[in-house]
Amino acid sequence: MTVAEGSQPEGIDAGGPTRTGGYYHLLKAVIYRDLIIWLRYPVNAATGLLVTLIFFGLMFYGGRMVAGQAITDTIEGLIVGYFLWTLAQGSYYGITSAIQAEASWGTLERHFMTPFGFGPVILAKSIAVTLRTFLTSAVVLAVMLVLTGQTLALPVVTVVVVAWLAVASVFGLGLAMGGLSVLYKRINNVVNLLQFVFIALISAPVFEIPWLRLLPLVQGSAMLQESMREGVNLWAFEPVDLTLLVGTAVLYLGLGYGVFLLTTRRARRLGVLGDY
Repeated sequence: MTVAEGSQPEGIDAGGPTRTGGYYHLLKAVIYRDLIIWLRYPVNAATGLLVTLIFFGLMFYGGRMVAGQAITDTIEGLIVGYFLWTLAQGSYYGITSAIQAEASWGTLERHFMTPFGFGPVILAKSIAVTLRTFLTSAVVLAVMLVLTGQTLALPVVTVVVVAWLAVASVFGLGLAMGGLSVLYKRINNVVNLLQFVFIALISAPVFEIPWLRLLPLVQGSAMLQESMREGVNLWAFEPVDLTLLVGTAVLYLGLGYGVFLLTTRRARRLGVLGDY
């Protein structure tokens, strides 16, 4: 069967295939999908929030019983640190588990065949996980303030920007662990271990050991403490502090993304990308 000259088969544009959406539509679809998957398991979502709050309650009320006034004097720092830990832990584990889930579902290979490419899809997933984690961590923060009767200065723009950049370095670690899990499959013990390393990074003594600011989360934690406890706005920070915050975010996110690309590329060469 031939097609008459000058005519086109039905459904084919003379200018070639057209794209029905851009990166905005990709990001919107990925965020919607992430929220739908999270909300379709309400018991699991609610239990996660409840466990997080119970853990804080044990630290707060147990600490008051043991340390008394000492825990009361440091409660603001504890609230800010725990808020950042829930944000970092949720973002890190969220992207790692999302990649592991895609591999187990057998849908990871499809991302390589999208018109956008594999990289943009994974970055969109990272943004979706961060947004969801911000929502849950905000709920945790509100409940913590009610439980303790404390008030904090909350310059919203500063808190969001500083926390987002602090978490970006954690996302780098999450992408690296996600890539390693695609290649080596079962590395859950290593993944879980790093979650507790975040506690040490958030509470690092940056004033006594300044070079610790070069590690993930450390600079963001110090700036978030100043912002939420003392009301310091973003433009009031020293330029060197902002440079360190942005620099560590870009560095660790870039390194993590590079490790992710290398490990998934090797998994494709070995033919184990879709194995689970």
